[in-house]
Amino acid sequence: MTRWLGRLAALCLLAILPVEHALAQAWPSRPVRIIVPYPPGGQTDIVSRWLGERLQAALGVPFVVENRPGAQGILGIGATRQAAPDGYTIAYANLSNLIINKFAYTRLPYDAPDDFEMVSQIGLSSLGMIVPSSTGMKSVDDFVRHVRANPGKATFASFGSGSSSHLYGEMLKGAARLDMVHVPYKGAGPAVQDIIGGQATMGIHDFASTGPFIQSGRATLLAVTGPKRWPLYPEVRTFAEQGYPLDLAGWNGIIAPKGTPRAIVERLSAEINRAIQSPEGRARMLEMGLLATGTTPAEFADIVRRDTPRWGEVFKASGVAPQ
Repeated sequence: MTRWLGRLAALCLLAILPVEHALAQAWPSRPVRIIVPYPPGGQTDIVSRWLGERLQAALGVPFVVENRPGAQGILGIGATRQAAPDGYTIAYANLSNLIINKFAYTRLPYDAPDDFEMVSQIGLSSLGMIVPSSTGMKSVDDFVRHVRANPGKATFASFGSGSSSHLYGEMLKGAARLDMVHVPYKGAGPAVQDIIGGQATMGIHDFASTGPFIQSGRATLLAVTGPKRWPLYPEVRTFAEQGYPLDLAGWNGIIAPKGTPRAIVERLSAEINRAIQSPEGRARMLEMGLLATGTTPAEFADIVRRDTPRWGEVFKASGVAPQ
Protein backbone atom coordinates (compact mmCIF):
# COMPACT_ATOMS: atom_id res chain seq x y z
CA MET A 1 0.00 0.00 0.00
CA THR A 2 2.79 2.41 0.94
CA ARG A 3 4.66 1.63 -2.27
CA TRP A 4 1.48 2.22 -4.31
CA LEU A 5 0.88 5.60 -2.64
CA GLY A 6 4.48 6.59 -3.34
CA ARG A 7 4.07 5.77 -7.02
CA LEU A 8 0.81 7.74 -7.15
CA ALA A 9 2.49 10.79 -5.60
CA ALA A 10 5.31 10.56 -8.13
CA LEU A 11 2.84 10.35 -11.01
CA CYS A 12 0.96 13.40 -9.68
CA LEU A 13 4.21 15.34 -9.52
CA LEU A 14 5.07 14.37 -13.07
CA ALA A 15 1.62 15.55 -14.17
CA ILE A 16 2.09 18.92 -12.46
CA LEU A 17 5.50 19.68 -13.95
CA PRO A 18 4.31 20.12 -17.58
CA VAL A 19 1.48 22.38 -16.36
CA GLU A 20 3.93 24.57 -14.43
CA HIS A 21 6.23 24.67 -17.44
CA ALA A 22 3.34 25.79 -19.65
CA LEU A 23 2.38 28.48 -17.13
CA ALA A 24 5.91 29.83 -17.11
CA GLN A 25 6.04 29.88 -20.90
CA ALA A 26 2.71 31.76 -21.13
CA TRP A 27 3.65 34.19 -18.36
CA PRO A 28 3.58 37.15 -18.50
CA SER A 29 0.74 38.05 -20.84
CA ARG A 30 -0.26 41.33 -19.14
CA PRO A 31 1.32 43.97 -16.88
CA VAL A 32 2.89 42.86 -13.60
CA ARG A 33 2.41 44.94 -10.46
CA ILE A 34 5.41 45.70 -8.20
CA ILE A 35 4.16 46.73 -4.76
CA VAL A 36 6.56 49.14 -3.05
CA PRO A 37 5.71 49.55 0.65
CA TYR A 38 7.11 53.10 0.83
CA PRO A 39 6.33 56.45 -0.83
CA PRO A 40 8.14 57.66 -3.96
CA GLY A 41 11.68 58.97 -3.64
CA GLY A 42 13.39 56.41 -1.41
CA GLN A 43 15.71 53.56 -2.28
CA THR A 44 12.98 50.92 -2.60
CA ASP A 45 11.02 53.09 -5.02
CA ILE A 46 14.04 54.07 -7.12
CA VAL A 47 15.43 50.53 -7.39
CA SER A 48 11.98 49.07 -8.11
CA ARG A 49 11.46 51.41 -11.05
CA TRP A 50 14.89 50.62 -12.46
CA LEU A 51 14.33 46.88 -12.04
CA GLY A 52 10.87 47.16 -13.57
CA GLU A 53 12.39 48.71 -16.69
CA ARG A 54 14.90 45.85 -16.96
CA LEU A 55 12.21 43.20 -16.51
CA GLN A 56 9.94 44.87 -19.06
CA ALA A 57 12.77 44.82 -21.59
CA ALA A 58 13.41 41.13 -20.89
CA LEU A 59 9.83 39.86 -20.64
CA GLY A 60 7.91 42.20 -22.93
CA VAL A 61 5.20 43.53 -20.59
CA PRO A 62 5.14 46.57 -18.28
CA PHE A 63 6.20 46.10 -14.66
CA VAL A 64 4.23 48.85 -12.92
CA VAL A 65 5.28 50.23 -9.53
CA GLU A 66 2.43 50.71 -7.05
CA ASN A 67 3.43 52.64 -3.92
CA ARG A 68 1.59 51.34 -0.83
CA PRO A 69 3.23 53.15 2.11
CA GLY A 70 2.25 52.93 5.74
CA ALA A 71 2.94 51.19 9.05
CA GLN A 72 6.61 50.49 8.29
CA GLY A 73 5.79 48.48 5.18
CA ILE A 74 3.03 46.40 6.75
CA LEU A 75 0.31 47.73 4.43
CA GLY A 76 2.25 46.96 1.25
CA ILE A 77 3.66 43.61 2.35
CA GLY A 78 0.28 42.63 3.78
CA ALA A 79 -1.37 43.47 0.46
CA THR A 80 1.16 41.23 -1.27
CA ARG A 81 0.27 38.34 1.03
CA GLN A 82 -3.41 38.76 0.12
CA ALA A 83 -2.85 39.12 -3.64
CA ALA A 84 -3.69 36.39 -6.13
CA PRO A 85 -0.73 34.00 -6.55
CA ASP A 86 -0.80 34.20 -10.33
CA GLY A 87 2.56 35.84 -11.06
CA TYR A 88 1.08 39.28 -11.68
CA THR A 89 1.85 40.74 -8.25
CA ILE A 90 5.31 40.90 -6.71
CA ALA A 91 6.73 43.19 -4.04
CA TYR A 92 9.98 44.88 -3.21
CA ALA A 93 10.77 44.02 0.40
CA ASN A 94 13.62 44.69 2.77
CA LEU A 95 15.04 43.54 6.07
CA SER A 96 12.96 46.07 8.00
CA ASN A 97 9.55 44.89 6.86
CA LEU A 98 10.33 41.16 6.65
CA ILE A 99 12.37 40.71 9.85
CA ILE A 100 12.47 43.74 12.15
CA ASN A 101 8.68 44.10 12.02
CA LYS A 102 8.43 40.68 13.68
CA PHE A 103 9.86 42.26 16.82
CA ALA A 104 8.50 45.80 16.40
CA TYR A 105 4.83 44.79 16.15
CA THR A 106 2.96 42.39 18.41
CA ARG A 107 0.32 41.52 15.77
CA LEU A 108 2.02 41.29 12.39
CA PRO A 109 -0.33 39.99 9.65
CA TYR A 110 2.38 37.96 7.92
CA ASP A 111 5.44 35.84 8.69
CA ALA A 112 8.42 35.70 6.34
CA PRO A 113 9.59 33.56 4.71
CA ASP A 114 6.74 31.09 5.21
CA ASP A 115 3.88 33.34 4.02
CA PHE A 116 5.55 34.23 0.70
CA GLU A 117 7.46 32.91 -2.26
CA MET A 118 10.94 34.34 -1.79
CA VAL A 119 12.00 35.21 -5.33
CA SER A 120 15.50 36.67 -4.99
CA GLN A 121 17.61 38.82 -2.75
CA ILE A 122 18.71 41.85 -4.77
CA GLY A 123 21.53 43.37 -2.80
CA LEU A 124 23.19 44.27 0.46
CA SER A 125 22.80 47.78 1.77
CA SER A 126 24.73 50.04 4.06
CA LEU A 127 23.16 53.21 5.39
CA GLY A 128 24.85 56.56 5.81
CA MET A 129 24.56 59.08 8.63
CA ILE A 130 23.96 62.55 7.21
CA VAL A 131 23.67 66.07 8.59
CA PRO A 132 23.18 69.36 6.75
CA SER A 133 26.54 70.59 5.47
CA SER A 134 25.83 73.96 7.07
CA THR A 135 26.49 72.39 10.50
CA GLY A 136 30.19 72.01 9.72
CA MET A 137 30.32 68.53 11.29
CA LYS A 138 32.87 66.08 9.86
CA SER A 139 32.65 63.00 12.11
CA VAL A 140 30.39 61.11 14.50
CA ASP A 141 32.36 62.58 17.40
CA ASP A 142 31.51 66.07 16.10
CA PHE A 143 27.85 65.14 16.16
CA VAL A 144 28.11 63.67 19.66
CA ARG A 145 29.72 66.86 20.95
CA HIS A 146 26.98 68.94 19.31
CA VAL A 147 24.18 66.91 20.90
CA ARG A 148 25.78 66.99 24.34
CA ALA A 149 26.18 70.76 24.07
CA ASN A 150 22.48 71.10 23.20
CA PRO A 151 20.65 68.63 25.46
CA GLY A 152 17.06 67.84 24.53
CA LYS A 153 17.21 69.63 21.19
CA ALA A 154 18.58 66.97 18.80
CA THR A 155 16.31 64.78 16.70
CA PHE A 156 17.01 61.90 14.34
CA ALA A 157 14.68 61.20 11.43
CA SER A 158 14.10 57.57 10.43
CA PHE A 159 12.12 56.05 7.57
CA GLY A 160 9.71 54.42 10.03
CA SER A 161 9.27 53.32 13.61
CA GLY A 162 11.03 49.99 14.12
CA SER A 163 12.94 50.27 10.83
CA SER A 164 16.66 49.62 10.48
CA SER A 165 17.07 53.40 10.21
CA HIS A 166 15.35 53.74 13.59
CA LEU A 167 17.34 50.93 15.22
CA TYR A 168 20.67 52.32 14.03
CA GLY A 169 19.73 55.69 15.53
CA GLU A 170 18.82 54.06 18.83
CA MET A 171 22.08 52.08 18.80
CA LEU A 172 24.07 55.30 18.35
CA LYS A 173 21.99 57.03 21.01
CA GLY A 174 22.70 54.22 23.48
CA ALA A 175 26.37 53.79 22.64
CA ALA A 176 27.11 57.52 23.01
CA ARG A 177 24.52 58.12 25.76
CA LEU A 178 22.82 60.91 23.87
CA ASP A 179 19.70 62.91 24.72
CA MET A 180 18.10 62.64 21.29
CA VAL A 181 14.49 62.28 20.11
CA HIS A 182 13.37 59.89 17.36
CA VAL A 183 11.05 61.25 14.64
CA PRO A 184 9.59 58.54 12.35
CA TYR A 185 8.62 59.28 8.73
CA LYS A 186 6.71 57.29 6.11
CA GLY A 187 9.80 56.59 4.03
CA ALA A 188 13.34 57.82 3.51
CA GLY A 189 12.44 60.46 0.93
CA PRO A 190 10.48 62.79 3.23
CA ALA A 191 12.85 62.11 6.16
CA VAL A 192 15.91 63.15 4.15
CA GLN A 193 14.14 66.26 2.88
CA ASP A 194 13.51 67.40 6.45
CA ILE A 195 17.10 66.71 7.48
CA ILE A 196 18.38 68.85 4.62
CA GLY A 197 15.83 71.51 5.50
CA GLY A 198 16.96 71.60 9.12
CA GLN A 199 13.73 70.23 10.61
CA ALA A 200 15.67 67.19 11.91
CA THR A 201 19.25 67.11 13.19
CA MET A 202 20.41 63.95 11.46
CA GLY A 203 19.34 60.64 9.97
CA ILE A 204 20.81 57.29 8.93
CA HIS A 205 19.52 56.47 5.46
CA ASP A 206 20.18 54.68 2.18
CA PHE A 207 22.42 56.21 -0.48
CA ALA A 208 19.70 56.27 -3.13
CA SER A 209 17.92 58.86 -0.97
CA THR A 210 20.96 60.73 0.37
CA GLY A 211 23.40 60.47 -2.55
CA PRO A 212 22.16 63.49 -4.56
CA PHE A 213 22.42 65.71 -1.48
CA ILE A 214 25.87 64.41 -0.56
CA GLN A 215 27.14 64.92 -4.10
CA SER A 216 25.65 68.41 -4.36
CA GLY A 217 27.26 69.44 -1.09
CA ARG A 218 24.02 70.03 0.79
CA ALA A 219 24.58 67.06 3.12
CA THR A 220 27.69 65.75 4.85
CA LEU A 221 28.16 62.00 5.21
CA LEU A 222 29.62 61.35 8.67
CA ALA A 223 29.72 57.53 8.76
CA VAL A 224 28.39 54.36 7.14
CA THR A 225 26.89 51.25 8.71
CA GLY A 226 28.12 47.74 7.97
CA PRO A 227 31.51 46.07 8.21
CA LYS A 228 33.16 47.88 5.28
CA ARG A 229 33.39 51.38 3.81
CA TRP A 230 30.97 52.13 0.99
CA PRO A 231 32.71 51.94 -2.44
CA LEU A 232 31.30 55.27 -3.68
CA TYR A 233 32.58 57.09 -0.56
CA PRO A 234 35.82 55.28 0.35
CA GLU A 235 37.11 58.25 2.33
CA VAL A 236 34.20 58.05 4.83
CA ARG A 237 34.86 55.77 7.78
CA THR A 238 32.40 53.21 9.10
CA PHE A 239 30.77 53.67 12.49
CA ALA A 240 32.91 50.82 13.81
CA GLU A 241 36.09 52.57 12.68
CA GLN A 242 34.95 55.60 14.66
CA GLY A 243 34.25 53.57 17.78
CA TYR A 244 30.51 52.95 17.47
CA PRO A 245 29.15 49.37 17.01
CA LEU A 246 26.78 49.80 14.06
CA ASP A 247 28.30 47.08 11.88
CA LEU A 248 25.33 45.03 10.62
CA ALA A 249 24.32 45.31 6.96
CA GLY A 250 20.79 45.27 5.58
CA TRP A 251 19.39 43.84 2.35
CA ASN A 252 16.52 44.12 -0.14
CA GLY A 253 14.75 41.59 -2.31
CA ILE A 254 11.70 40.54 -4.31
CA ILE A 255 8.86 38.41 -2.93
CA ALA A 256 5.60 37.05 -4.36
CA PRO A 257 2.34 35.77 -2.87
CA LYS A 258 2.47 32.27 -1.43
CA GLY A 259 1.41 29.72 -4.03
CA THR A 260 2.72 31.59 -7.06
CA PRO A 261 3.67 28.78 -9.49
CA ARG A 262 7.21 27.61 -8.90
CA ALA A 263 8.14 27.83 -12.57
CA ILE A 264 7.11 31.51 -12.65
CA VAL A 265 9.05 32.25 -9.44
CA GLU A 266 12.15 30.59 -10.85
CA ARG A 267 11.88 32.37 -14.20
CA LEU A 268 11.40 35.72 -12.48
CA SER A 269 14.35 35.00 -10.18
CA ALA A 270 16.56 34.17 -13.16
CA GLU A 271 15.64 37.40 -14.97
CA ILE A 272 16.26 39.48 -11.85
CA ASN A 273 19.66 37.88 -11.35
CA ARG A 274 20.54 38.47 -14.99
CA ALA A 275 19.64 42.17 -14.66
CA ILE A 276 21.45 42.95 -11.42
CA GLN A 277 24.55 40.86 -12.06
CA SER A 278 25.37 42.42 -15.42
CA PRO A 279 28.19 45.00 -15.38
CA GLU A 280 25.68 47.78 -16.05
CA GLY A 281 23.37 46.42 -13.37
CA ARG A 282 26.09 46.20 -10.72
CA ALA A 283 27.21 49.77 -11.42
CA ARG A 284 23.67 51.12 -11.34
CA MET A 285 22.83 49.22 -8.17
CA LEU A 286 25.88 50.67 -6.47
CA GLU A 287 24.73 54.18 -7.39
CA MET A 288 21.39 53.37 -5.77
CA GLY A 289 23.01 52.17 -2.56
CA LEU A 290 23.14 48.40 -3.03
CA LEU A 291 25.90 45.87 -3.56
CA ALA A 292 24.28 43.53 -6.09
CA THR A 293 23.98 39.95 -4.90
CA GLY A 294 21.19 37.86 -6.41
CA THR A 295 20.10 34.49 -5.05
CA THR A 296 17.87 31.54 -5.79
CA PRO A 297 14.46 31.49 -4.09
CA ALA A 298 15.68 28.86 -1.61
CA GLU A 299 18.79 30.87 -0.76
CA PHE A 300 16.72 33.99 -0.09
CA ALA A 301 14.43 32.06 2.27
CA ASP A 302 17.49 30.74 4.12
CA ILE A 303 18.86 34.29 4.50
CA VAL A 304 15.61 35.43 6.15
CA ARG A 305 15.69 32.48 8.57
CA ARG A 306 19.37 33.07 9.39
CA ASP A 307 19.05 36.82 9.96
CA THR A 308 15.86 36.76 12.05
CA PRO A 309 17.48 35.82 15.39
CA ARG A 310 20.42 38.19 14.79
CA TRP A 311 18.17 41.21 14.33
CA GLY A 312 15.93 40.05 17.15
CA GLU A 313 18.85 40.51 19.51
CA VAL A 314 19.60 43.95 18.03
CA PHE A 315 15.97 44.99 18.49
CA LYS A 316 15.88 43.86 22.11
CA ALA A 317 19.16 45.62 22.87
CA SER A 318 17.87 48.86 21.34
CA GLY A 319 15.23 49.26 24.02
CA VAL A 320 12.50 50.03 21.46
CA ALA A 321 9.10 48.90 22.76
CA PRO A 322 6.99 46.73 20.42
CA GLN A 323 3.77 48.34 19.25
